[in-house]
Amino acid sequence: MFDLRALRDTPEAFDAAWKTRGLSPQTPAILALDAQVRAAATKRQEAEAARNRDSKLIGKAKAAGDEVEFERLRAEVAKAKEAMDAASGEEDAARAELDALLLGLPNLPMPDVPEGADEEANVEAARWGEPRKFNYSPQPHDDLGAAMTTGQGLKLMDFEAAAAMSGARFVALRGPLARLERALATFMLDLQTGEHGYEEVSPPFLVRDQALVGTGQLPKFEEDLFRTDPRDRSFRDAVSEWIAKSTSALPGYSDEAPTLEYGHVEQLVRTTAENAAKAFGLLDGIETEAIWDPAKQRYSLIPTSEVPLTNLVREQILAAGQLPLRMTAHTPCFRSEAGSAGRDTKGMIRLHQFNKVELVSIVRDEAEGLAELERMTGCAEEVLKRLELPFRRMTLCTGDMGFGARKTYDLEVWLPSQDTYREISSCSYCGDFQARRMNARWRPEPTDEIPKPKPEFVHTLNGSGLAVGRTLVAVLENYQEEDGSVTVPDTLRPYMGGLDRIAGAA
Repeated sequence: MFDLRALRDTPEAFDAAWKTRGLSPQTPAILALDAQVRAAATKRQEAEAARNRDSKLIGKAKAAGDEVEFERLRAEVAKAKEAMDAASGEEDAARAELDALLLGLPNLPMPDVPEGADEEANVEAARWGEPRKFNYSPQPHDDLGAAMTTGQGLKLMDFEAAAAMSGARFVALRGPLARLERALATFMLDLQTGEHGYEEVSPPFLVRDQALVGTGQLPKFEEDLFRTDPRDRSFRDAVSEWIAKSTSALPGYSDEAPTLEYGHVEQLVRTTAENAAKAFGLLDGIETEAIWDPAKQRYSLIPTSEVPLTNLVREQILAAGQLPLRMTAHTPCFRSEAGSAGRDTKGMIRLHQFNKVELVSIVRDEAEGLAELERMTGCAEEVLKRLELPFRRMTLCTGDMGFGARKTYDLEVWLPSQDTYREISSCSYCGDFQARRMNARWRPEPTDEIPKPKPEFVHTLNGSGLAVGRTLVAVLENYQEEDGSVTVPDTLRPYMGGLDRIAGAA
């Protein structure tokens, strides 16, 4: 969301920033809806004031025995109540339309972000390490992994078995490759918590819509999510069917104009069903309200642990001393990859489920946020340096940045089989964009000049530290040997029980 006062004061600045992201001017529609909201609010307040004024006079007219005045005032109060309700309806409708528009607009890029339409306009900011020179043609990671087998002859990287149960873009890892994936995640967590000051968090993997709205995945990117319902869906559907059968036989019942008896029977059936289900423990841990409210029945698997980590501060006011707040989590991530048909369909580069170690920072303001972006990116880079994997840092252009970002660095690791760098981490500064959507704030320390400072919106950052699956891909390809085996990087050997080599094809 955005500061409406700033939008009113400097609409040209907002439109200029959105233009760099390929959008036409948005502020005319925003300001028109904002004017409708404020006009309706004014009408509601005026009607409310009239009602309150006349309500006080009703008692005086009654006490004075003036029935004519009493009835006139009663009519005025009724008219004011109708005007209030009408204005409230107008205000709610305009506000809903305004919120929908604002929630669908991306964040404003920082002034120093390079302008461009797509990844071709990204700018290389730094490079580390030299790609290894092979005296043979390096194999892609999926060929290496599929050729490795257990003692029983099962593939260590098995796409076919995973596809048989889950479909395309899933993989099952076995034996030393599964351990290598675990070793990478544990190493990343140890580095970020032990040396870089991040606090480890184990968050939920299922979230409600409000969490996804807060971090910007909803409403614009719903198709990228894997969505589910709570386990009371069959109960709700069964009761709804029961209600329909119980009421449709009522005398005079019709779908267009349900009778009073319909409402009575519906409530009776619901209450009876709820009480019975509770008695048998069928609704343990489920809010009764969520059974009937569609908005509370939808859950989503997290596309990244940025969502639950950032939402840990939603609707809170943090003390100044609690910031900066730095958190990390190792979780699975679930993405439908809508719109990516034909891209990276082979191998582990683009899966529906993958593991990632996420970094999230909550800071006070823009100055701290930009400094934290450099720090966070350095923390992610350190993983690649310790693993001795060549990489480069890219500053993303306005057209390639994520929806909620004001400035983003991508880290791209060298993949020998593709003879190019591929993204392995994305670190973004979001300003107060997410905080406004979550109502996450902090309160400055009191001073003599300002003894009771007002809360301010926090600024948020997120980054991958790193994508575990893609790091495994990079290790396999950069540490492969001509016989198909893979040398375990020195940094990971303590996490692998001292194993220094994963054997290739027998």
